[in-house]
Amino acid sequence: MTIESNPSDPKPTTENDWEPDDFDGAASEHCLTPEGLTNQQTLAAIASLQSPQNTASLKQARSSPSTATIYPVTVKPRALVITLVGITITIVGLALNSWIIGVVGTVVTLLLSLAILLPWLQYVISQWFSPLDRTLAVAFLGIVVALLGLVNFTGLGAYIIQWESKINWDIAGSLAEWFGALGQILIAIIAVYVAWRQYVISKDLTIQQNLLTVQQNIITQQQTIDSYFQGVSDLVLDEEGLLEDWPQERAIAEGRTAAIFSSVDGSGKAKILRFLSRSKLLTPLKRDRRLGRAILNGTGGYAEDRLEGVRVIDLGVMLAGADLADTDLRWTDLSEANLVRANLSGCDLVKANLSRTILYDANLNGADLNSVRLFYGSADKASPRSRTAPPDYQTGAHTGAVVENADLTNVKRLSESARYYCCTWGGEKTRDTIPGGCEGIPNKLV
Repeated sequence: MTIESNPSDPKPTTENDWEPDDFDGAASEHCLTPEGLTNQQTLAAIASLQSPQNTASLKQARSSPSTATIYPVTVKPRALVITLVGITITIVGLALNSWIIGVVGTVVTLLLSLAILLPWLQYVISQWFSPLDRTLAVAFLGIVVALLGLVNFTGLGAYIIQWESKINWDIAGSLAEWFGALGQILIAIIAVYVAWRQYVISKDLTIQQNLLTVQQNIITQQQTIDSYFQGVSDLVLDEEGLLEDWPQERAIAEGRTAAIFSSVDGSGKAKILRFLSRSKLLTPLKRDRRLGRAILNGTGGYAEDRLEGVRVIDLGVMLAGADLADTDLRWTDLSEANLVRANLSGCDLVKANLSRTILYDANLNGADLNSVRLFYGSADKASPRSRTAPPDYQTGAHTGAVVENADLTNVKRLSESARYYCCTWGGEKTRDTIPGGCEGIPNKLV
């Protein structure tokens, strides 16, 4: 099968193009190897196809030979034969121990082998070393040769030899040992530095991992709280959004609240308390005695009944011993909640309702108590809650919080009436922590 050449090529093919020299790769750039000839014939055949469907194939065929024939090593068979003959002559010379035959074979083999490898060496150098690398290599070689020349021709070499002969090599050996010991010390210092850097990097990675874990926990906690908000709202509200809670629904709501309090931190507890308080779910609401439903107050809200009202969620002992330090509890209704030994230090309790709240042994250090309600009625008649006597919200008897043994150190904006009540019913331990002191105020717990 024959393939016609490209008729558009103005340069005819001559016999010299088909008969290259023995070492075409080194002597000429216009040589044709069997692979190159095949590629050119393939290009000629593809170029003759002018249909658009063959355009992509034409581009691919033109690009592939250019990358495959960079610095080819093409040798005619007779050059290889001569090289093999030279190798054979060398081996025969070695076998016969003939100096003449061995030298002739060695020279012929060496020259032919170098001629064959020369194009490949040129290709390797051009591919592995850039012109800048080659220039720098020559420059460094020149510096080395120049230094050798200076040492040899300026007499510096003789001076170095003379100076070396005067050295006490025993002392030099001792210095070498000292330098060796110093090197070991430096290696130990470097090892300690590397170990320290590894520790620092590991510590930084641990801190970052902990921060990521904290952020993930915060996101998970917020998702849990949002789910709780939605669940409680769906439980106690009807389709019209009105409060329609029944005993079992209130029990389930209290169970959900107690469960989520045990799985969130102080900030999460504060969010839940603010939601429940502002939603009137912690406030005792006036009920229809026959149906038990909350009654509207006629002004757009639900009527409160502190004496006989029913709360949607009764906190009870859910917050006993809870850590609520540095949280926002403004305007929250915590009345009648059991906060014994709770940590409320640094809390914002502005206008919080703490009437009948058990604050026994609670920590209120640094809390903001501006306008906080600790009792109803007047301070001189108010008294803490009682297990047996009902509260009187007119006089304030048995409506106050239990503040015995509470820590009120550094509390902020404590009103005079609240200070009077805490001094009266707080006991000796509480009186010692109240800002401004309790001089002149009677202690009714003696």
